Amino acid sequence: MRPVNITTVLLTLIVALTFQLYPWSGQGVILRPDFLFVVTLYWVIRAPHLINVGLAWFAGLIVDLSTGSLMGQHALAFGFAAFLALLYQRRLVLFNRLQLTVYVFALFIAERAIVLMLKLFADNENPGFSYFWPVITSLILWQLMVMMFGAPTRPKH
Repeated sequence: MRPVNITTVLLTLIVALTFQLYPWSGQGVILRPDFLFVVTLYWVIRAPHLINVGLAWFAGLIVDLSTGSLMGQHALAFGFAAFLALLYQRRLVLFNRLQLTVYVFALFIAERAIVLMLKLFADNENPGFSYFWPVITSLILWQLMVMMFGAPTRPKH
């Protein structure tokens, strides 16, 4: 595993924010992965000394502001998922790629479920199962991140 450069982290977060803010249409809206969450979660696991729960919460707040959603719902979901990732970070780096993918899949589901619960409390409108399609596309994006920047695993001695 290569050392993490703060410039790389910031650049990937800016690119993720750009894709998050890009206006999607048609099926892309339903399938669009949560770019900023995927990148933030990757760096929380890979470089916890650079990206922490506070920055994950701030990234969620940016998503709330940019989408016009209920203030704090994405911030809460991002922060909670980042907390769970940091809580088990030392174990996660020992996982193989499949185990890590399963854990990250659970974090993606948890993030979407938290946002869904808050939406149901606020709007009382059920978006249906299609609300969880971005979990699958986010998992694909996660795999691309792992291929580009390496799996967040312990270095070999």
